[in-house]
Amino acid sequence: MSNTKALPLLEPDVEPCCPPLTERPLTADEAVRTAAMFKALGDPVRLRLFSLVASHEGGEACVCDISDVGVSQPTVSHHLKKLREAGLLTSERRGTWVYYRVEPSVLAAMGQMLRLPTWRRTRTS
Repeated sequence: MSNTKALPLLEPDVEPCCPPLTERPLTADEAVRTAAMFKALGDPVRLRLFSLVASHEGGEACVCDISDVGVSQPTVSHHLKKLREAGLLTSERRGTWVYYRVEPSVLAAMGQMLRLPTWRRTRTS
């Protein structure tokens, strides 16, 4: 039996959970989801772990490859759990190791949410 936790994937033409922050005010539900994501990334160790997974060759990393971040293994596990709970990482157990992946749709949704409006990108100073 696998401990894989499947997260809903965003297809390329599907709107991310939240609109760009410059498009309209977030609803209360959108703000809760977005705050959970940013809160998870608000810790330097978590941000580093997220970056290690996101930048790892092949788009996934074994916990054995990313656990050297200056904290104990139980602390690494705690931070990885928080990133999974926020929907930023997925995981899959293979034998004795757990592999983590950042879904491309998560990165795309984050980038879309933080993009500048067109009028600001073309404005001259």
